[in-house]
Formats: sequence, structure tokens, C-alpha cells
Amino acid sequence: MILRAKERADHIWHEVTTLAFAAGLEPVEDKGLLAEVAGLVEWPVPLLGEIGADFLDLPAEVLRTSMKEHQKFFSLRAAKGGQITHFVTVANIKAPDGGAAILAGNRKVLSARLSDAKFFWDNDLRVAREAAMQPWLDRLETVTFHNKLGSQGDRVRRIAALARAIAPRVGADPELAEEAARVAKADLASEMVYEFPELQGRMGRLYAEAAGMRDEVAAAAEEHYAPLGPDDDVPEASVSVAVALADKLDMLTGFWAIDEKPTGSRDPFALRRAALGVIRLVVANGLRINLDTWIDTGLLRHKIALHRAAAQEGEIDTLEEVLDEIAARGVFGAALRAVLDARRRDGRDVPEKAPVLRTVGDAVPDLSTDLLAFLHDRLKVHLRAKGLRHDVIDAVLAMPGSDDLTLVVARAKALNDTLATEDGENLVQGFKRANNILTQAEEADGVEYSFGPDPKYAEDETEKALFAALDAADAEIRPAMQAEDFARAMAAMAALRAPIDAFFEAVQVNAPNPVLRRNRLNLLARIRATCLQVADLRHIEG
Repeated sequence: MILRAKERADHIWHEVTTLAFAAGLEPVEDKGLLAEVAGLVEWPVPLLGEIGADFLDLPAEVLRTSMKEHQKFFSLRAAKGGQITHFVTVANIKAPDGGAAILAGNRKVLSARLSDAKFFWDNDLRVAREAAMQPWLDRLETVTFHNKLGSQGDRVRRIAALARAIAPRVGADPELAEEAARVAKADLASEMVYEFPELQGRMGRLYAEAAGMRDEVAAAAEEHYAPLGPDDDVPEASVSVAVALADKLDMLTGFWAIDEKPTGSRDPFALRRAALGVIRLVVANGLRINLDTWIDTGLLRHKIALHRAAAQEGEIDTLEEVLDEIAARGVFGAALRAVLDARRRDGRDVPEKAPVLRTVGDAVPDLSTDLLAFLHDRLKVHLRAKGLRHDVIDAVLAMPGSDDLTLVVARAKALNDTLATEDGENLVQGFKRANNILTQAEEADGVEYSFGPDPKYAEDETEKALFAALDAADAEIRPAMQAEDFARAMAAMAALRAPIDAFFEAVQVNAPNPVLRRNRLNLLARIRATCLQVADLRHIEG
């Protein structure tokens, strides 16, 4: 008996790799299976077996999954080509016949299991090749996705429409993205995926290839589920990215639309994972998309479906016009106003006081803001894991354009690097001192000091130097921010550290002379405005 589970696992894996090497094969690593088997046996004795020739044409994924799920076998593959030809089973006893009887029994059971898998595979291939998977798509119409969000067929249509709309923004062909989205979930109705749900996506790719579909469509069937975790590979092919984003955004907007949001540790629909998937797809591919547009689009599409039955005449038509207008206007509110104004100009009915239109019009902006905040929370977690400070992320998220996650990450990295320098750290202290003095003065005086300081009232040389430094910083920061050269903008901001320090050491801001005091407070307002072009340093701690 080997008492420690880790020692049993190490022993099992050593024997598996030894048996594989002796047979000229490679073991397929599976840490989860290894841990499970180590917990099932006390005296592990790995035994090498061969898969029957009748089953070698099954896809490697099918062989591996069937052997793992039903028999707890380790798969061995050929060094060239990767075909799985053998297995290793782990007995709990050292048999006197060297394990021959155990292997014979296991091969018999395995043959029955793989016969089932071959039956599923052959049937599924027939549907893919002869009917282009249409029977599976028809079956999805009767499979409920969620009782408030319709069938899987409804979901496929939503994803296809969203993928088509997103495609130009990610460099994909819209028709190809829509086609890929329409068949991406087809394998959910196949016999193989019904038996082995963990093969969804992978089987979809194989079936799409068998149906003669284009490579991009087949790849999207597998890749649109990714990424499933923080370390999974992120799809890079544009069609796969479009479908993957549409899939996850439909999931998020759907459950937000019916108020089924994650609460605490409860997340039954894996919405946190979907949010992280959106973040990683956008950031890893450097996509420049405004999520507000696609969140509003998804929410409105769901709201139309939810309220269609109760809507009065003209309400759904109006909302569908708004749906089309969001792409041009960017957000729901602007699109709604544009549609209502157009209907008035054209002399058409304007059902703006109708109950459904009013309900949806009130709900979508708040839901959109809340969902974007949820994505920001997941982004914070993601970036903190990569070493970025939480207050740095908050400082960047407070800036305009926070729905452009690629822009947010670029700004956060540049600010994080700047604050790691002595000038950057000291600048924050100078900024906070200026902001605190200014805020207190504005509260006490009941006025806003933002009307521009005049250099002619500068008395001290440090005061004059600060005017010059701010002029130089503005001249550098504005074009740098427009060019999204955040490192250059941050460097220009950090260069203000010395003149701001010198100013505070030499000058009394709240001078007895009211003219000087007002001018210096306006100068502090300019310090604040200059720095706030780059990031909201009020969120920086310390």
C-alpha cells in the first residue's frame, strides 16, 4: 500500500510514461484523471492495453473521452500523427498472471463502450454529410435555453444577428460570421455530444468539416466557447472572435434583461466567466470596440422579445427601428431620440407614452450601465492578477471611453509604469495637495475656480516657472492623448513634479491679497485639469 496520494500519483505517472516509451508512444497528460485514479487505488499497478482496430478511425477526442469517462483509462498516442492506439489501465493488485485477465476484462468492456461511440459517430456523420446538420438545428427549436429567454434556436438567431453586426469591427466577413454563428451550436443536438457534453464545440468543428463548410466556419464552431478561464487560449481568427463575442454578450445581456445577475458566490449561469471571456477576447486581440453599443443592442433585442406579446400597436416597430439606429448612434438613448424625432418629421405615430416603450426606455440605460460596471469589476480582477494596482485601474476607468477595454488597459499600464517612478509618485502627492486646497476653497467660497489663471499676476519665480511648465505639458499631453501615446502623455505629466513641488515650497496659495489668492487657486485648477487629461489621479491612494 502507498499511503500518500501524491506518491501514488507520481508512481502511476512514472509507470504510464515508462510503458508508453517502451511501446514507442506518448501519454496524453490529464492531471484531473491522474488525481482521480490515485484516489481510487491503494497499490497501483498500471497495465498497457491495445485499442481494437475497428475503433482506430474514431476521432482522438472521442477515444480519449470515452476511455476517461467510462473506464478511467489513460490514453497513449503515436508520436507521429497523434493517433490514439493504446491505453493504460491501473489495477489495484499485482496479479500473478501479470494482469492478463484484468486486461482481457477491461478490453471487453472498452470494446462495448467504443462500439457505442462508433455508432454515435457514424450516425452523426451521416446527418452532417447528407443534411448539413439541419436536423440538429431544427431540434434546437424545441430545446429550452431558459424559460424567459426562449429556445436554443432563439439564442442561435440572436447570436447570428449580433455576430453579423460585430464582424466588421473585428475584421471578419459579416456573412461568414453569421453563417458560423448559425451552425456553432448545432452539435448540441448530436448523439455524440448528448453522450459526452464536454465534447461540444470540438465535435461541432468535425461535423462542420464533414458537411463541407468553410474552414473559418468549422473553426468558429469549436473556438467560440473560448476562453473558458483566465489561462485558456484566446481565439485569434476574426470569424471565431465575432461569434465568441456575440455568444458571450448575448448570455450577459440576456440574464441582465431578466434580472438574473450573479450575487455573492452564486453564479449559476457562469456570467463571471462570460464577462472574463469578453474582456480577454477584446484585450488579447487589441480590439477597438465600444462595448456600450453592443450591450445596448443585446439588451434591447432581449427586451423586444420579452415584451412583444404585451406591446401595443407601433411599439415593437419603434423599438426595432431603435435597434437598427444604435449602430449609427452608438448608444440606446441617442438612438431612441433619433427614431422618435424621425417619426414626428415623417408624420408617423409616436407611441412614446405607450407602456412598453416607456418601460424599455427607462430600463435599458440603467441595465447597460450596471452591466458595464460588472465588466469593469471583472477587468479589475483580471488586471490585478497581472500586477496592476486597483487604484490605478479605478483612475483610468473614471476617464471617458471606459467601454473601450483595449484603451483602458493601455492607459492603466502606462499610468502604472509612471507611478512606479519617483517623479510619478511625488507628482500624485503634489496633485492631491493642489486638489485638496482647491476643493476646500471652492466649498468655503461657494465658487468654482476654473476660469484660467493670468501669468501677469505671478509674483514668485516658481509661480512663473509653473505657468511655463503647464504650457509645455499641455502642448505635449493633448497631441499625445489624441495619438493614444499614453507613455508620452504620462511622461509629460510626471515632468510637472518638480515645478509643482517648488511652487508649494515657495508660495502661499491663500495669500492675503484676494487677487493673488484667486489667481493662484485658478492655477491649482489648471494643475488639476492638466493632470485629469491623462487619468483621474483623485482615485490614486497614498
